[in-house]
Amino acid sequence: MTTTDHREALPGGGSPLARALQFGDSMFPIGGFAFSGGLESAVQKRVVTDAGTLEAYARTAVEQAAQGDGIAVVWAHRAAAAGDLAELVRIDERVYARKLSSETRTMSVRMGKKFAEMGAEVTGAPLLKTWRVHIDAGATPGCYPVALAANFAAQGLAVRDAFVVHQYGVATMILSAALRLMKISHVDTQRMLYRLNAAADAAYENAAASRLSDMAGFAPLTEVLAAVHVKAHVRLFMN
Repeated sequence: MTTTDHREALPGGGSPLARALQFGDSMFPIGGFAFSGGLESAVQKRVVTDAGTLEAYARTAVEQAAQGDGIAVVWAHRAAAAGDLAELVRIDERVYARKLSSETRTMSVRMGKKFAEMGAEVTGAPLLKTWRVHIDAGATPGCYPVALAANFAAQGLAVRDAFVVHQYGVATMILSAALRLMKISHVDTQRMLYRLNAAADAAYENAAASRLSDMAGFAPLTEVLAAVHVKAHVRLFMN
C-alpha cells in the first residue's frame, strides 16, 4: 500500500463551506462549460423538446451518476483520506473502464486532470501534488470523480459534501447547456435544479452503503446519443 501525508502543507482555519463552494462552483475553471452531458444530441434528435423532457433527462443523468461515479466519489474520498494512492489508482481505473463512449472518457479525464492541477496549485496539498504527478506520468487516467474526492479529502472536507458537489455538477452542466440549446428560461432551470437537489441526501446514503463493484453505467439511450454526437456535423459542445 502506498501512503502519503496530505495534511502538513494545508493552511489552518477557513470555512469548510467556503472551500466546498470554491471547488464545487460550476464556474471553477476545469472546462465543464464545454460539455453538455449528452444534451446536445438529445435536443437534436428530439429526445428533449421542452421543460418536461429536459427535467426528465437531467433527473435520469443525476440518478445514473449517483449509481456510478457517485459511488466512486465515496470510495475515492475514503482512500484519499487514508493516503492510499494504490487504492486511488484502482478506483480511477474502474471509473475509466465504465466510460463506454470516447467523448464521455474525454470529458472525465480532461476535467479530472484540470481539477487535479488546480487543486495542487491552489491548496498545495502533498496528496494532490502526487496525484497530479501520477496523471502526468500516465500511471492513472485521472477521472474527474476521483480528482474531486481526493481534493475534498485532502482539505478535510466531508465525503457527503464531495458527493453532493458531484451530483450538483451533473445537474448544472446539463441545465446550463439547455440555456444555450433550447428555448428555456433561467427561472425554469433553477426550479428544476431545486427539485433535483432534493434527492441528494438519499442518493448519498445509498452510495455510502454500496460496494465499489456496485458502480453501474447502464444508460443505453445516453450511450446511443453519445455515439450520434461523435458523428454530428454541427456541434456546440464536446459531448
